[in-house]
Amino acid sequence: MAAPVLAFEDLGLIQGSGWLFRHLDIYIGERDRLALIGRNGAGKTTLFRLLAGLIEADEGRRTIVPGTRVVLLEQEPTMTGFATLRDFTLSGGAPLHAVEAIAGQIGIDLSRDAATASGGERRRAAISRALAMKPSVLLMDEPTNHLDLAAIDWLEDWLARYSGAFIAISHDRTFLTRLTRSTLWLDRGTLRRQEIGFGGFDAWTERVYAEEARATEKLDAKLKLELHWLQRGVTARRKRNQGRLEKLGQMRAQRAAMLGPAGTAKLGLASDEVRSKSVIVADKVSKSWGDRRIIRDFTLRIQRGDRIGVVGANGAGKTTLLKLLTGEIAPDSGTVTLARTLDGVVIDQQRKLIAPEKRVRDVLTEGGDWIEVRGVKKHIQGYLKEFLFDPGLADALIGTLSGGERSRLLLAREFARASNLLVLDEPTNDLDLETLDLLQEVIADYDGTVLIVSHDRDFLDRTVTLTLGLDGSGKVDIVAGGYADWEARRTARPEASKTLARPAQSAPKPAANNKLTYNDQRDYDRLPARIDEIGAAIARDEAELSDPELYARDPARFTALTRAIETARAERNAAEEHWLMLAEMQESLGQA
Repeated sequence: MAAPVLAFEDLGLIQGSGWLFRHLDIYIGERDRLALIGRNGAGKTTLFRLLAGLIEADEGRRTIVPGTRVVLLEQEPTMTGFATLRDFTLSGGAPLHAVEAIAGQIGIDLSRDAATASGGERRRAAISRALAMKPSVLLMDEPTNHLDLAAIDWLEDWLARYSGAFIAISHDRTFLTRLTRSTLWLDRGTLRRQEIGFGGFDAWTERVYAEEARATEKLDAKLKLELHWLQRGVTARRKRNQGRLEKLGQMRAQRAAMLGPAGTAKLGLASDEVRSKSVIVADKVSKSWGDRRIIRDFTLRIQRGDRIGVVGANGAGKTTLLKLLTGEIAPDSGTVTLARTLDGVVIDQQRKLIAPEKRVRDVLTEGGDWIEVRGVKKHIQGYLKEFLFDPGLADALIGTLSGGERSRLLLAREFARASNLLVLDEPTNDLDLETLDLLQEVIADYDGTVLIVSHDRDFLDRTVTLTLGLDGSGKVDIVAGGYADWEARRTARPEASKTLARPAQSAPKPAANNKLTYNDQRDYDRLPARIDEIGAAIARDEAELSDPELYARDPARFTALTRAIETARAERNAAEEHWLMLAEMQESLGQA
């Protein structure tokens, strides 16, 4: 391995009355692409600040190759004292032309007042500042927060071409899977490194947990009981989620049967049962702001139990559509009818910070020991465990919690309320991956209807039954499935976001003679058999991997099978996407 450009040896930091972590060794090579994974409160952001040299460690030695520039893209950059976003972006020392070049590509007006800029505008300004500084090592703390899909695509393309090293903290599984080649896992004060991208993270952690479980069996019963409760919860939750994904697929198939041709919905359903399950009915709804048409001729019948995802670029009208569907605003034409019994809970992206001087107990139970969770009384400590908190935190001050932990606490409070409609606006911001797994589980078990606005592609793929895609022209595509299903349906990106489009993702252009090229036709014909072949290989490997004694008997074989399955799944996904692209192209040429 090449010598690192930035390293910390025997790193230790005291926080509060004890060590946050100790005896950590971390090294970064000049072309590393690293994911930093850990629960909220594990110290990921603090570790970034140590690496950037912004705070001093209590133990350890930081070494850096002369000339190496480390740049930290903070999750919540401080813009106090800056009149405009341009003033902020220039504070990093980059020349104006470099800053403006990045800003123009990512789509941000730097003349905006810094004090009144939206979260998305502030995030784009922070990215422009960081990238224009030409970092040797780029530390990114939740870089996709507040970005729309087009901006995320642009950032992924930039990072794919970037010649330096980066470490990313992110809840966006798709972002991490596409870009990272190595993973750092900060867990209970220990930092582990594995030379696999984030796509192999779950399999790696399962192996680590399995090894810990075997080691624990050698301890006495008392120590077994004191094994970290979350360890087993994560493993069990992932297994349950596989069953939920299968159920989600069935729900999507049922919902697809209710839809008419692409982009429309059958309102005139004959079934009384279907009508009785309707909770929101939109019929030929249109809405404009000034001269701009936001929603045009939108028709949809939302059923009890639907999980609806809303996607589109910032400014495309997602929040407007949400407000129309919940009755907060009225349409200019058409009708929106809500069930009389509809009782909603809204968790939006502008959630106010809970008073830092309050205790966790005060927020959940107004100071008591019991909380009523949708009609069922639960003890506060047991309910905290359900949301991945240490039960001992019941009397902790809110001010001692990380931003992600505060968001998780707010979710715990809101999910306890009795309701049959849940509205989530960017719910994944500030949440760690384990909390996202939990959030998916809670949504899957929720009895009512869920409306979700999100730019988190993986989260939508694992959660929603229908996706409403807005392109900025007023048209709303209605697709059974998640983000990947909507992305596959689209034939072109909106005109307004061409500067942010990913050329590598564009569909192949039809040949001049209006038929598939020889190579495309060959791929179209052979890929279905290849996809089946890969699927069979995955099934064989998974069957062998399911042997509970395999790891102990042959750890090398266990590792080889795990990596083979990860590679095969990636190949199958790519093959399926390519075949779907060709199928759409063939259909457009009239050859279907």
